[in-house]
Amino acid sequence: MLGALMFVSKLALEFLPNIHLLGVLTMVYTLTFRWKALFPIYCYVLIQGVYAGFNVWWIPYCYLWTILWGVTMLLPKKLPEKRAAIVIYPLVCCLHGALFGTLYAPAQALFFHLDWNGMIAWIIAGLPWDGVHAVGNLAVGFLILPLYQILSRLYSKMRSRA
Repeated sequence: MLGALMFVSKLALEFLPNIHLLGVLTMVYTLTFRWKALFPIYCYVLIQGVYAGFNVWWIPYCYLWTILWGVTMLLPKKLPEKRAAIVIYPLVCCLHGALFGTLYAPAQALFFHLDWNGMIAWIIAGLPWDGVHAVGNLAVGFLILPLYQILSRLYSKMRSRA
């Protein structure tokens, strides 16, 4: 269900280029479920591939969201709430958006036989979109802490009933 929620949230916001809730949901799931967050993340990646077709664009999805998951896993578990909500979580989400094209570039270079200069040119050409991605992720990044708190409470209640 959580992977499907990621997919539906992306579809709902497709009219806004490079603005979505995928980074937010990846971080919320990771903060809540830790390593188990990989299940909904990869369910999303699989659903996206089925929907849009498995092609070279899809391969980087297999590692791009794992990078954000890994960075989120490295964050201290007990951060001051205000700092986490206003600075750390939105900034991490923003940086992932800003670096998305750069992280994507090695796969593009491999698949399209780009040399180092070609890969750098590909990164530079995508910088405006990475900027939009970063700003969008920063804006929606302020939802991370409230969504994490809600999901954590729901998960705790579910676990206590089991």
